[in-house]
Amino acid sequence: MIRRTIWVDAFCISLVSFGLISCGGGAETQTNPEKVNPSEPVSAWTLVWSDEFSGSAIDANKWNFEVNCAGGGNNEKQCYTANKENAFISDGMLHIVAKPAAEGAEKPYTSARLTTKNKADFKYGRMEMRAKLPFGQGSWPAFWMMPTESVYGDWPRSGEIDIMEAVNLKVKDSAGLVESNVHGTLHYGKAWPANQSSGKSYQLPGGANPADDFHTYAVEWQQGELRWYVDNYLFATQRQSEVRFNSKGEAVGLKHKGWFTEYFSQTDGALKTFWSIAPFDQEFFLILNLAVGGNWPENVNNKGIDASAFSNGQRFIVDYVRVYQCASNPDTGKGCETIRPGYDKLDDGLVEGKAPVPVPPSDGVAKNLTIFDGTPNPNWAAWDCCGGTTPSVVTDAQQGPVMEFKVAAAPTVNGFTTRAEFITDPAGVPSPFDASPLLETGTLSFMMQMVSAPNNPAAAWKLKVESNNAATAVELDLFASAEGVSPAAGVWQRYTFPLKQLAEAGLDLSAIDVVMIFPAWGNGEGAVYRIDDLAIMGPASTKPKLVLFADQENTDWPMWDCCGGSDPTEQMDDASHGVTAEFRIGATPTVMGFITRAANGGTDKPFDATPLLDGGVLRFEMKVVNAPATAGAAWFVKLESNNAAEAIDFNLTESIEGQAPVTGQWQTYSFPVAKLAEKGLDISAIDVVMIFPAWGSGEGAVYRIDNAQIYDPTADAEPGLTLFADQVAEQWSIWDCCGGSTPTVEQDDTDHGATAQFIVGAAPTVMGLLADDDVYYDASALLSGGMVRFDMKVISMPNDSSAQWLFKIEGFDAASAVELKLSDSLEGKNPTPGQWQTYSYRLQDLADKGLDVSAIDVLMVFPAWGAGNGAVYRLDNVKISQQ
Repeated sequence: MIRRTIWVDAFCISLVSFGLISCGGGAETQTNPEKVNPSEPVSAWTLVWSDEFSGSAIDANKWNFEVNCAGGGNNEKQCYTANKENAFISDGMLHIVAKPAAEGAEKPYTSARLTTKNKADFKYGRMEMRAKLPFGQGSWPAFWMMPTESVYGDWPRSGEIDIMEAVNLKVKDSAGLVESNVHGTLHYGKAWPANQSSGKSYQLPGGANPADDFHTYAVEWQQGELRWYVDNYLFATQRQSEVRFNSKGEAVGLKHKGWFTEYFSQTDGALKTFWSIAPFDQEFFLILNLAVGGNWPENVNNKGIDASAFSNGQRFIVDYVRVYQCASNPDTGKGCETIRPGYDKLDDGLVEGKAPVPVPPSDGVAKNLTIFDGTPNPNWAAWDCCGGTTPSVVTDAQQGPVMEFKVAAAPTVNGFTTRAEFITDPAGVPSPFDASPLLETGTLSFMMQMVSAPNNPAAAWKLKVESNNAATAVELDLFASAEGVSPAAGVWQRYTFPLKQLAEAGLDLSAIDVVMIFPAWGNGEGAVYRIDDLAIMGPASTKPKLVLFADQENTDWPMWDCCGGSDPTEQMDDASHGVTAEFRIGATPTVMGFITRAANGGTDKPFDATPLLDGGVLRFEMKVVNAPATAGAAWFVKLESNNAAEAIDFNLTESIEGQAPVTGQWQTYSFPVAKLAEKGLDISAIDVVMIFPAWGSGEGAVYRIDNAQIYDPTADAEPGLTLFADQVAEQWSIWDCCGGSTPTVEQDDTDHGATAQFIVGAAPTVMGLLADDDVYYDASALLSGGMVRFDMKVISMPNDSSAQWLFKIEGFDAASAVELKLSDSLEGKNPTPGQWQTYSYRLQDLADKGLDVSAIDVLMVFPAWGAGNGAVYRLDNVKISQQ
């Protein structure tokens, strides 16, 4: 059964009952047709099919009649017939007429639905109709397309293209608003009822109504993009989703959130989400119909059906239907775009779709999540799905503050969710939880007290957990918990579910976003219950760390001379380094370092650095006591794994610090674990680390190594990066791009202390914080719930008082960048001179707008280019961190 409206079935009704939206009429288009002159179709469009309706009867070689009373899958109130009174040709036009049915008929109205299925099927092109639309409460004309073959599965997995729909035209509601919208929509995604749609409405200029005269409605469909037109004005564009990858090639977000689909992979047979041109890459057929009533028109404007509007028949009059093919490239439909400025901008013509954001790869580090422990977690809203109640925090005599849920007459489920549409706390951000590292040892647990039992005392109590927007879900009885008990009135009881139990039941642990606790659906009326200490937890987790040398030799990884016959020794150095590892190279070519292989004196304990892929480094300090006799000899670090199955090397100048050794100086060298892996090292079994002058060039060299380790420098610190707090971060600087000034550190009030001060002169410039060359901050692990936040105080405003203040952040040498107004921050305010103000931006929002968060290297705050002369301002507490 096809469900094909913008607001369909229970989805529309439930949203209306929640007060989240008002379905249908009264929406105002964001497009201003006065801005540009409409563009005519370019010459490469070639007419390939049409019906001018110039004959005496509907052409059976072109059109099929659907005959049924199924209600279109939308509870429509008509039967579709093949009767001439419902569809006929008159005066060179097609008339589709909806009229009252005979007394005693199955449905109160009759109408017609015509399709071209298997007679005219199309993939890409321009589909166009000139028509005058019907009107009245309950009227619903449509010009649309469905897939000829459901290649990707049942509706809407194989897609639906609504070229034009309108409901209740000319209806004036109680507020005096006259319905005049037409709509262009795509349907796609998961199987109903988890289907998705996205689209846009349009109103004719000058207050004209589509039911008063003929207008042309069209869609241009090409590979990866569809565009909607009324009278050749492009009012909406939709595109396929663009997956965003980080510098390691991992999918971490969407450059553009467009459509998606879910189907069974031909590779492994699993049901998966795909962000591609599918499902709009197959043949579709055309449909013309006039429905009466249904879930959409009956729930908007004046609601219901106005029988008087149909008493004499409502007419959908079609002058012609034409299909053009793009001769430039028929296989893709590209090259014939009828476009205008702004058609591809989100604040104008481009429509954002409903594609879910790809789940970032797990970093393999076990973390804990507290959903509720007396204080609401802003990222996890307490939630009544469908019953209309509002969960609330109450004080319990035993537990203190707890969350209380109630079940009224309407069937519902209650619990906690981190999905964006249900988060109400302004500080909250969608934060699906990756529990996969806790698989073997973690649990989901909570305390519950049943205050009042359901009216049905036999009602079963359930736990339901969903992941990745309900891509997977598990429902269990509460007595399936480790405690094996059912709720008892007035008693606090603990319920514990091992994560392994949930995973074995089919839950994807990598993106948990809903946890529900409730009496079985439809059996819970009268129940009142309380929840506390809801958490997903496991044993404390720490990232692995390998210390090769720090004040003494690691006996599992002894110092080693490969081939020169020497014995490296421990030697005292300066006060800050103490005991160090000293290596000497004689006449025989050799390499030196640390090894764990038993044949070379180690204990065969290879190091698995996989959990350090994100954020880990090989770091050591080195001092050359005597330089090699060979002047200019290059210095290297070399690593091997799995008994030399893989080996890589780097010149020391390729380190993050990028420096060559200087005799007599201690210097630090850092190499990201990610770079070791990218170069081909199997980081799961590292067994040799060598540091040496180039083979055959080292004679005479004496050098010392200290604090040599493979670890995550941030493992024991708060996640994130502080770019400025009293001083600028290491390997970053406060920076004036182009104005020639030197930002300074200035003392401010007691709360802020040392701050970064910027002064804008006559030369146009941007200012902020800049990473050193080849230094990038990987914020991928913070993507879920992470923030960019800073404090700012304007000492002097720009001479141009209208200057817009901006925030800009860049990644990977400006390969990606996002620029926003300060007023676009979560706080939504402009600077006030003399006041410290905080500005916050969600990391996920920045990623969705195109920032590669895996390689951030510039953060700027400034008055708009060329408008900042005279501005003096300070920044403090500039951080990229968790919420």
